[in-house]
Amino acid sequence: MQVTVLALDGAFDLGLAAVLDTLGTANEVAGTMDSAPPAIEVTLAGVRNRLRTAQGFSVPVIAAANSPQPDAVVLPALGAKMPASLAERLTHRDVVDAGGMLREWSQAGAWIGAACTSTFVLADSTLLDGHGATTSWWLAPLFRHRYLRVGLDESRMLVSSGSFVTAGAALAHVDLALGLVRRHSPALAALTARYLLIEPRVSQAAFIIPDHLAHNDPLVERFEHWARRHIKKGFSLTEAARSVGTSERTLARRLRTVLGKSPLSYFQDLRVERAVHLLQTSTASVDRIASEVGYSDGVTLRTLLRRKLGRGVRELRSRTR
Repeated sequence: MQVTVLALDGAFDLGLAAVLDTLGTANEVAGTMDSAPPAIEVTLAGVRNRLRTAQGFSVPVIAAANSPQPDAVVLPALGAKMPASLAERLTHRDVVDAGGMLREWSQAGAWIGAACTSTFVLADSTLLDGHGATTSWWLAPLFRHRYLRVGLDESRMLVSSGSFVTAGAALAHVDLALGLVRRHSPALAALTARYLLIEPRVSQAAFIIPDHLAHNDPLVERFEHWARRHIKKGFSLTEAARSVGTSERTLARRLRTVLGKSPLSYFQDLRVERAVHLLQTSTASVDRIASEVGYSDGVTLRTLLRRKLGRGVRELRSRTR
């Protein structure tokens, strides 16, 4: 399998290294298997002849136009991590040039994966139009604003749609690279994950900070403040809309545009966040915590935590001990 790792100037060092080291480890541990799959041939390419990472390291690359036709392409993240700096970085000419190469490789049948901020580079190429995707959770509002034709689910660690795979933040580069190895050999991917001590991670939900996302929009931020004051009392869309000075329809539409969810769903996110905090910082019973976040019993809270985070009460509490 021929893999091209396409890195842009200012690449996120950790992401670039994670992809290269995961693929390199896969090739090394393949030699320990009884029936080793063929080696993964990795080419590190750039849209320019020189590459300097976000930390200032000079990395040798070959020009993407001169690289062999890949079976798969992996895009490590850009070093710009916050919405404003990322939006500015995406205006650079090399992003446009990268999009052209990605479209060319895609038309020739290549599988393409992107992680963290590089999901924006892939989306800018228009290849993700009509597809599902994920990205770094805190960049979800910016992603939704820029790419109306992409179905975003920032709670997921990996989203596969057609011949495209997108991954979440930072260390999701490892998940992306392992996903590529899995396409080559499921047995090799499982062995590589054991060598790297990587457990399956299907969701970013446990890491999301709800009020960070709310601060991207004044109306949503006002709703977040109202919701936190009413977590124990309960949800009322009518009361919430009146409190933040808008109509129910406008509030629901704004939440959907900014956060990709309904007011009630976001209200539940805040309840989960509060419940997790209490589980990890107190010895209160689950039933007591449930009443503090507006639920009648601990069974309901346990079900919600499992559905939203994929973790149970015992696991959440044990992580802090």
